[in-house]
Amino acid sequence: MSPPVLVRHLMTSPVVTFFAESTLPLAEDVMRLHKFRHLPVIEPDGRLVGLVTHRDLMRGQISPLTGLSDEERRARHEEIKIRQLMTIDIWTTSPDALASRAGLTLLDHRYGCLPVVDEHQILVGILTERDFLRFAVRTIEMHDPERLPLPRARTRTSSASIRGCASPHTLDSVAELL
Repeated sequence: MSPPVLVRHLMTSPVVTFFAESTLPLAEDVMRLHKFRHLPVIEPDGRLVGLVTHRDLMRGQISPLTGLSDEERRARHEEIKIRQLMTIDIWTTSPDALASRAGLTLLDHRYGCLPVVDEHQILVGILTERDFLRFAVRTIEMHDPERLPLPRARTRTSSASIRGCASPHTLDSVAELL
């Protein structure tokens, strides 16, 4: 019998984090730079106090329709603190929890991540949908033929809005259409 797959085997660690007094523009910049959708919020001692998501940041945005210039909106955004946007009632998991149970929690509640904390609520990692997808791909690759290295899939389903194309195309063929 194989040993169980634990959260610690899949989680991302170390984790990019924020303090509650960080600002909206800083969180936006970090999320955009790293292509993150979730950022744990911690106290200086590392204790988890919340989670801010890309959706939370969008909710805190001042609409361009207000008539304010980009500079004025950015200045107002500097006044918005992460503590005003973050979710504080969040589900967590431990590093020694079964990864399957954590995965079911993500699926059942439609969560994108679970912060991973120790017994003192100190953040030690984060478990995301991407971590599970990475694990699935590695597991499936073990069943791939070992003959020739296969190219990575480079197809993307385009929407009908791209010059009337509604079938899958490679990125190169889409670039040709544009």
